[in-house]
Amino acid sequence: MTSHPPTNLAILGSTGSIGRQAIDVVREHPERWRIVGLAAGSDATTLAEQVAETGAEHSGLGADHAVHLATLPGIDLVLNGIVGAAGLRASAAALGAGKTLALANKESLVAGGRICLDAARRGGGTIIPVDSEHAAIAQCLEGRDFSSVERIVLTASGGPFRTRRFLDDVTPDEALAHPTWSMGPKISVDSATLMNKGLEVIEAHYLFGLDYDHIDVVVHPQSLVHGVVVFVDGSMLLQAAPTDMRIPIQAALAHPDRLPFSVERIGLEKVGSLGFEPVDDGRFPCVGLAYEAGRKGGSFPAVLNAANEEAVNAFLLGFISFPRIPTVIESVLEAHSGTDTDDLDVMLDIDAWARSQARRIMRRHTSTRRRSTGIVRDDNRGPILRLPGGAGRRRET
Repeated sequence: MTSHPPTNLAILGSTGSIGRQAIDVVREHPERWRIVGLAAGSDATTLAEQVAETGAEHSGLGADHAVHLATLPGIDLVLNGIVGAAGLRASAAALGAGKTLALANKESLVAGGRICLDAARRGGGTIIPVDSEHAAIAQCLEGRDFSSVERIVLTASGGPFRTRRFLDDVTPDEALAHPTWSMGPKISVDSATLMNKGLEVIEAHYLFGLDYDHIDVVVHPQSLVHGVVVFVDGSMLLQAAPTDMRIPIQAALAHPDRLPFSVERIGLEKVGSLGFEPVDDGRFPCVGLAYEAGRKGGSFPAVLNAANEEAVNAFLLGFISFPRIPTVIESVLEAHSGTDTDDLDVMLDIDAWARSQARRIMRRHTSTRRRSTGIVRDDNRGPILRLPGGAGRRRET
């Protein structure tokens, strides 16, 4: 590993889980990176604290500022840790500007995989995956001929409800209590429904160029093995690491180098057995919905993602039950006729349509439910968000 001047880094979504952990990584190796830019959604207080600590020259709130940072001259490396499809425009902009994109925002490829890949081809940008599963697969594939690969396997922890029989009474707090990972609210719920793994299947399709018949998902409760590559001769390579997102974040930022990191190592003698199970599609239908949307292609993955984001938000706010999340997504997919487009603005319009459709479906269901039960909710956790057609809901900021 040769020494070189610090890499100029921009962190998008700096006040979120990935952004905060990325700053932790930079603290470990301040000689390796210089944080030049920070972008956050709405948390101005935390952003100001981060600017004071890092000395970032450029900072701001909102999606437009994230796009600005992603294309700013002098920035070599962009970490996109924005949550949801809101990160798509910034990812495409960074790749189109020739940046190296450390991608934690899987929704960029789910909603706009072809758009991002086309931007990379035009502008010369490159993608380095940050998600632990895709980082694991990339490490197993490094320096290898893709023709030797038979399939890849993404592992899922199974979430907090892997062994829970009935899911009708799941509460948001229970869904947020992941057994092995510490994550933000949206991805925690996605892990509970296993939609996170479904989105990762679509992301893997674009990252590694494999069709869906050669991308598998298995449940691995210990969360130590993050990805598996199966080769044509029947041999496998497995990547294992502690359940600490700072490890794949550092691997992406330092690529192709490996740097020391002060994290507790896996003691193999203490692990005991490693378990692997098939996904229970009956209780966790989101994985199957993602495979279906991915195989249809075009705009279907974007619709899947948008409907999921709306349904997860509604669940967290207490407007729908946990099992309603996949039924809302399925209803929106059934209402979509599909469009084959590489136009970013068109895809964002489709994203907006899917969100509106999901809200309409949930509003109709919630109205019926409240008339039949007499339940009235008073949620004071955030400013009210007015839904099209009149019904309001509250959202945390």
